[in-house]
Amino acid sequence: MGLALLGLAFATCALHAWAALLTDPAALPAGKCYDYIVIGSGPGGSTVAARLSEDPSVNVLVIEAGTGDIHAQILEVPFTSPDLAVGPRYDWGYTTTPQGALGGRAIPYRRGKVLGGSSSVNWMFWTRAPQDDYDEYAQITGDEGWSWDAMLPLWDKIERLVPPTDGHDTSNEVNRRIHGTDGAISITVQNFRVPLPGGSPVVEASQELNGPVAFNHDHNSGNPLGLSSNGGGIRNSAATSYLSPALSSRANIDVLVQTQVTKLIQTGTDGDVPVFRGVHFAQSRTARSFTLSATREVIVSAGSVNTPQLLMLSGIGPSSLLSPHGINTIVDLPGVGQNLSEHSGVLLPYSVVSPMQDDLLTNIERNATLRAELLAQWEATHNGEMANLPSNHIAFARIPDNDDIFNTVPDPSPGPTAPHVEFFPIPGYPALLGGIPAQGGYTTFVTAVVSPTSRGNITLASSDPFDAPLIDPALLTTAFDRAAMRYAIRFTARFASAPAWSSFLAGPTLGFEGVDLDSDAQVDEWVRNNGISFYHPAGTAAMAACGAAEGVVEPDLRVKGVEGLRVVDASVFPFVPAAHPQAVVYAFAERAAELIKRGQRACPTSTGSGL
Repeated sequence: MGLALLGLAFATCALHAWAALLTDPAALPAGKCYDYIVIGSGPGGSTVAARLSEDPSVNVLVIEAGTGDIHAQILEVPFTSPDLAVGPRYDWGYTTTPQGALGGRAIPYRRGKVLGGSSSVNWMFWTRAPQDDYDEYAQITGDEGWSWDAMLPLWDKIERLVPPTDGHDTSNEVNRRIHGTDGAISITVQNFRVPLPGGSPVVEASQELNGPVAFNHDHNSGNPLGLSSNGGGIRNSAATSYLSPALSSRANIDVLVQTQVTKLIQTGTDGDVPVFRGVHFAQSRTARSFTLSATREVIVSAGSVNTPQLLMLSGIGPSSLLSPHGINTIVDLPGVGQNLSEHSGVLLPYSVVSPMQDDLLTNIERNATLRAELLAQWEATHNGEMANLPSNHIAFARIPDNDDIFNTVPDPSPGPTAPHVEFFPIPGYPALLGGIPAQGGYTTFVTAVVSPTSRGNITLASSDPFDAPLIDPALLTTAFDRAAMRYAIRFTARFASAPAWSSFLAGPTLGFEGVDLDSDAQVDEWVRNNGISFYHPAGTAAMAACGAAEGVVEPDLRVKGVEGLRVVDASVFPFVPAAHPQAVVYAFAERAAELIKRGQRACPTSTGSGL
């Protein structure tokens, strides 16, 4: 295995007036200098790379481990996103360690391995998260720039609110005044004229029950509590919305795909502070290796699993966990890979009265002809059933203040706008626990704990960068999380029992009908057998205040104790937001780009120039 040095010295940098999407590291232009090297192309990496390349005087290189196949039909069609839960082509193929609260099951852990990262394979929910989450981030870091009010202007750069593909009036479904109209990401609501099965009962049930599931005009207002609409049309990933436009219009950004960064390289010292501006990368463990350095910064945006793995492989992390793998600790940062915060979920299946009419997802999975017809319609018009998300509504709720759980543990949420639980209905049975049932028709309610107190970790399985890390989300390991999951199940079951469902749902099924919802033991047993992860890892390189003993990055996302290295992805969140977090990552990346361009430090440096 050979090693190629591409630009460790920059005295003879060549000028290149072109941009490229490359599939082979050997094709990188010899002598080209990159001011910034960005590792990963998810919502963090694509956003920050695109924004930094707005300055024509800098060169940016993005290195992505996955393929560049961003326009594959299975990635673009909203309704087929559950299909992406299986298959290795666009996924890292990770599994967790055995989860005690899930009956000792080691569960699949979906992470996108393609341009756009997990934004190319997720379920496309657009939820900004509650105001109180942002304000708590600001409180934890001592930086008001992370507060809800300070971050609000960034949504004008992120969002482009567009009509749904069927063109119906959306004035009662979204608050247009709070959304951007000329940003990078197209957002919309579901196609009303081609509704998903169950759409009408969802709204009617919320009206009948009112209270905690009253209809919320727009859950992106900072207060997501209640029931709201979701969008559809065609997937907008970080790659299609940020990276591709930059690559096609600028000469100063290159993208290298199918290539994994295997190590961050110390390139010097600034006083007694190590400088990390080098990267080592290869396409497989047996392929030729390459090394390249940035003149300004390396920005790690590999996600909450791969970012801490890469830091630890590079000697940045808890020394007690690095030395057993023969890794020399350069910066002893105990927080790297710790504090993994994740949403735990569970499936609640119900039979439908009219399976052929009301179970769209399962019918499509069973009927290849129907699937082909609907995909052809989507290809021709970007309309029809395939233009909707798998669920066109989502509900967030808080556990009542007088619930017994708060007699023993404090409320972990940061404030009254932050939900504890969520649910959304799916017209069918998603293959998240294996295959679909051979017979029957279903609506499945997917419910989750979104303000978890359980904390897991990412650790190394070996010093080989091509070995998967050990992923332990430690789901439902605290009393609060288990109580919150019980509440979520009972809350969702109550919603499903509203009169509006009487002509649509035939009742719980697939074993859920035998669960006594008044029995904690039986509810817990259902979770052990049917619990899942929501694939929302966060917090494994958490930001903290200047001078804090904890944390991995400073408020401006610079890695503590290091020069030349920054992290921009969900790993920097102190805790997972009470939302599907992709929108929050875009917002963090937009602010990170502004901070990098501004060049100011959030924390004083005690050594060297700090440049």
